[in-house]
Amino acid sequence: MTDTTLPTPGLRSTLRHLWQDQRVWLASALILAALAVFDAPQAAGSAIFAGNALLNTAPFLILSIAIAAWANATGADNLIAKAFTGAPILMIGLGALAGGISPFCSCGVIPLIAALLAMGVPLSAVMAFWLASPIMDPSMFVLTAGVLDLEFAVAKTVAAIGLGVFGGTVVHLMIKGGAFADPLRDGVGNGGCGGAKIRAPKPVVWRFWADADRRARFGKTALTTTLFLAKWLTLAFILESLMLAWIPAETVTAALGGEGLLPIVTATLVGVPAYLNGYAALPLVGGLIEQGMAPGAGMAFLVAGGVTSIPAAMAVWALARPQVFAVYIGLSLTGAFASGLLFQLWTSMT
Repeated sequence: MTDTTLPTPGLRSTLRHLWQDQRVWLASALILAALAVFDAPQAAGSAIFAGNALLNTAPFLILSIAIAAWANATGADNLIAKAFTGAPILMIGLGALAGGISPFCSCGVIPLIAALLAMGVPLSAVMAFWLASPIMDPSMFVLTAGVLDLEFAVAKTVAAIGLGVFGGTVVHLMIKGGAFADPLRDGVGNGGCGGAKIRAPKPVVWRFWADADRRARFGKTALTTTLFLAKWLTLAFILESLMLAWIPAETVTAALGGEGLLPIVTATLVGVPAYLNGYAALPLVGGLIEQGMAPGAGMAFLVAGGVTSIPAAMAVWALARPQVFAVYIGLSLTGAFASGLLFQLWTSMT
């Protein structure tokens, strides 16, 4: 009589729960293990890349995590949420403006997004901030002006704010139609999409460290947010390293040459999966523009790549429900194309 090789029901249940609870960490481990078997140098390179990327984003992550934990521990989150009540269009405009000038990267802003939605801040205002933030920040503005020119930097800033206003307005209209009753995934937060879900403000305890319960709340929020970000960003940076290694930047950007409407469409579509946004893409796009690529195509590529880069898109997927993610991608595509087209029309008139 032979022994069965099938796992016992208890073991199967344990493995199933392990996959459900730790599937993101396991996915990262499996990718690195497969690379170690088939391409050991790339496995080491991806691990080092992910580690360096996490270290580089650590200042933004620590600041945003601390703000989220502080707001929860003191009760200030209620006041922040209350500040977002009022005229929806005004809140959308303020959210887009804050996103366009904030110093947070697409990864570092995620804890703030989660906290705002959990507080009950309307999804329309949060979406405006969410869309605008990855495209431009103060350091990006300076570098864009230096590598390309001041006109391009200003136009990219306007594109960021404009995309935020556009996306926030679309979401607001969808909410009025009954969409997005609960935008966050289960276990991420307890916020809703409308102002009616903003909790009634309670007294704020600024010196939260004097209260044991509030200290515990601070620690729990900080730990939960850190673990949530760490697992998703690790996977995102590993995937990013593979795209950068296997799809050379020159190959992607070389496909964006030419003039007319087609390069703008192509740049928008290529910019979605290709992680060539930000600082590294600027000299490449600048070189192609000097060689004759339409400026509008360069703008569309940078905007699409910024909003839908792997870390930003995966963070949205991890945080929000699939319907919100789909709208996020759709708004990114539409906004990137519109930004490129409008910038091309502007440059043709000047």
